[in-house]
Amino acid sequence: MAEIYLTRGGFEKLRKELEYLKNTKRREISKAIGEARLQGDLSENAEYDAAKEAQGHCEARIAELEGKLSNVRIIEDLNIPADKIYIGARVTLLDVKSSEEVQYMLVSPEEADFEANKLSMLSPIGKGLMGKAVGQEVELEVPAGKLKYKILKIERP
Repeated sequence: MAEIYLTRGGFEKLRKELEYLKNTKRREISKAIGEARLQGDLSENAEYDAAKEAQGHCEARIAELEGKLSNVRIIEDLNIPADKIYIGARVTLLDVKSSEEVQYMLVSPEEADFEANKLSMLSPIGKGLMGKAVGQEVELEVPAGKLKYKILKIERP
């Protein structure tokens, strides 16, 4: 599996999810399977089938998280130039068309959250901003059309 770049907060979020799945969710599912078994015939037991399916999803997510966490590199620990936009950068942009300022943080796809202004570096906007510097104007092709931004500020958390 390839290296996965996460912020320290993103790493902790995945680690806590893994801990919850292993220590709490597994027990809940195991209990549900046990209760469903007590109802008798397993061949026509919808509760048993649902619990076994939930167990499969849980175990798959645990395996996925363990794989990801074993290949994580924390962004803050890397020596990334601060004068250009790379993963982990918080950028302030001026929308040339509307004159509105927007701020995004470029993160790995695993950590992307549009509601929190965390954009994947693999998204159309993320790809278009990578390697750019303060003062540059960029025109980005997104599904909704074209966006034109001027880069005002680059920060490293």
